[in-house]
This record gives sequence, C-alpha cells and structure tokens, in this order.
Amino acid sequence: MRNPYEVLGIASTASAADIRKAYRKLAKELHPDLNPGDKAAEEKFKEVAGAYDLLGDAEKRKRFDAGEIDASGAERPQHQYYRDFAASDEGQSYANASGYADFVDSDDAFAELLRRSERARANRRGRDLHYSLAIDFAESIAGANKRLTLPDGGTLDVTIPPGLVDGQVLRLRGKGAPGTGKGGPGDALIEVEVRPDLRFTREGDDITLELPISLSEAVLGGKVRVPTPTGAVTMTVPKGSNTGTIMRLKGKGAPRQDGGHGDEFVKLKLVLPKGPDSQLEEFVSRWNRKAFNPREDGTS
Repeated sequence: MRNPYEVLGIASTASAADIRKAYRKLAKELHPDLNPGDKAAEEKFKEVAGAYDLLGDAEKRKRFDAGEIDASGAERPQHQYYRDFAASDEGQSYANASGYADFVDSDDAFAELLRRSERARANRRGRDLHYSLAIDFAESIAGANKRLTLPDGGTLDVTIPPGLVDGQVLRLRGKGAPGTGKGGPGDALIEVEVRPDLRFTREGDDITLELPISLSEAVLGGKVRVPTPTGAVTMTVPKGSNTGTIMRLKGKGAPRQDGGHGDEFVKLKLVLPKGPDSQLEEFVSRWNRKAFNPREDGTS
C-alpha cells in the first residue's frame, strides 16, 4: 500500500488543515457519484479515503509517523471505511469514513451531495438477478407454468404468457437480490429460450406446417388429423389436392396483442408408399399416361 502522504500529494510536515484540504480536493474529483461507471476513479477514491482515514486522525497519524503502524493501519482491524466498502454491493457504501464525517459537518454543496447519496445507499434497492429458461415451442404458443431451479437450489415459479417469442425477457418483481434498509428487493429477469419444433415454422403470429398425405387422400380427398401447438384437429383435404397445396386453419396460430390469434397454414406434401407396390404399378400402367403431362401443363 502506498504512503498516505504520497496518496494525498502532501509533505509529511503538512498541517491538519492541509491534509483536510488535499483530501477534499481529491474526493471531489474522484467520488463515485461524480464518476459513475469509472472503476479507476472509484479505486483511487478508496485509496484517498483510506489515506485520509489514517492521516486525518491525529492519534493514527502520530502512530504512523512513529512507525507503530503501517499505511494499512497494521495493528488494528481493517478500518471501518474499508469494511463498509468491501461489504457493500459493487462498492455502494462509503459511510463511516472519517472523511465523510468532515463533509457532513460542512455546509457546502458537496457535503449535501454526500448526505443525499448516503441516505439513498442506506435504503438501496436490491440488484436485479438474471436467469435463462428453456421451453417447448407449444408452450410458447399456448402458455405454461414452469418452475425454474436457481443456482443456490431455490426455485421460482414462472408463468409463460401465451404467444411468447424466443429471447423475450420476463420480469418477476421482487424476486431479485434483497435491498438495504427500506430499499426493496430487485427483480428476477428471465430470458426465455424457445426450443424449435421441427414440425412448425413461426412467422409473426402465423404458423406453417408441412403435412404428408397419401395418394388416395390427394385424389379422393378425405379427413385427416393435423397437429397444432394446442393439440391435433381434423381437417378436410379436398379431392385433387397436390404437393404444395396450402390450406388454412383459422385461429390456430399464436395469440395476438389485440386478443385474436394468427392462423396455421398447412402445406400438403404427396408421399407415395415406401418400396414397390404391385397394385399401384398395375393401376398406373393401365392409366392413360398421355392424359396429363405436368411439365407441358406448366404446373412444375
């Protein structure tokens, strides 16, 4: 630790008034409230306050000058200023430094700044805590109640609102770190990851699904079961359907902000049986193959 006289930029013969003047000058330049987010200034402020805590106390200064204690205050427990600073959340407390008492006794604008900042720190709101939660695609559409296990073994019950999108952040008020004094706890911020479902593609509030159908369903039509995020429904495939035909299931998409729902679009895909089918081959061989040529008809 550096010599406290060097930290304050004064000679070892400086008077008490000179020490106080040097400290006030540096503290006004380096105080964290005047340098938000500047970690270097914050560290220098701690060093300056520590130096003044030693030299601003006549008895401590006398013992330091006599070599009875070193620059860190050696023989005694770590002085109150550093205990308060280290115990605070990200250096939020600067109370009980001997230098602060001097400022409180002062009537200048900087003393008032310290008074206000210390009152605020005495009742500081707790930090927000960040978590992540993975859910299924269907849960993002229909909503769900999930339980999140925290790193410390605790749990949080999370309500997933219907229509949530990947990367959305949910705020659970009062579920973060505890505050100090009258300051309430922070919030829990939960970023939700939606696991992809290979069956569905979401575009805005609408959902697209590719549905395989058989040759007979394509030619003759019929009723088929179609998956949706909220459960399967029955849909009628019209006669003469083809690969690429798109049908709409109204209101089976994601919830909208206006209270309605998007749609689910079902894209049909004709699929033949696996392996040879003698009956199908016989039928096709007897069918008039010249009756229809999709390449000449312009449909492919």
